[in-house]
Amino acid sequence: MLILPAIDLRGGQCVRLRQGDYERETVFGADPPPWPAAGSIGGALYLHLVDLDGAKQGQPVNGASVRAIVRAAGVPCQLGGGLRTEAHVEEALACGVTRVVIGTRALKDPAWFEAVCRRFAGRVVLGIDTRDGRVATEGWLDVSECAALDLARRCASWPLAAVVYTDISRDGMLDGPNVAALAEMAAAVALPVIASGGVTTLDDIRRLAGLGWPVVSWAAPCTRAGSIWQKRSL
Repeated sequence: MLILPAIDLRGGQCVRLRQGDYERETVFGADPPPWPAAGSIGGALYLHLVDLDGAKQGQPVNGASVRAIVRAAGVPCQLGGGLRTEAHVEEALACGVTRVVIGTRALKDPAWFEAVCRRFAGRVVLGIDTRDGRVATEGWLDVSECAALDLARRCASWPLAAVVYTDISRDGMLDGPNVAALAEMAAAVALPVIASGGVTTLDDIRRLAGLGWPVVSWAAPCTRAGSIWQKRSL
């Protein structure tokens, strides 16, 4: 199992939103570069970065913070939020990001998304954010009629790196993930599934490990996560 600490960026700050609500924000830090420096991520092998402003505005916004984090981290990073064009993807990869996460346009323009997956094979992650099992887009502000499992199955044969699944009702609540929904997703596709939203404790990680897939994303800032990464035995 690979555990990814997550950094959500808004206005250049490390934040946590409660259930995707931009009005219910907790700010953890205003100076991104030091957060993921060597000791602060406790041995994590990958970072998950989200540009919340970008997701809402439909284009990358926190690029300077992302570049600073990538330089400081010393481990591979994946980035989501506002990546809606091929130029956005190219720019993210050029700044040192290893993988990109695409959600909104993956749903709205599947032909474009397939082409991007094939051009950047193994470097694209399908982001599926859900409310009540339906895919949410535009920074979680809109909810479609598309079921999460239907979107995952549609894309499963393309050369994706993984699927990251977030139950918005659990995100930022620190109450544990939606294990039942994650189990359905893992059974539906032959891809690594990244569990995001509500993953908080070692017990949460043990429950997810029991489902038998290799990746967990713990959606908490690195300043909070350091003590957990030191306890690597599950």
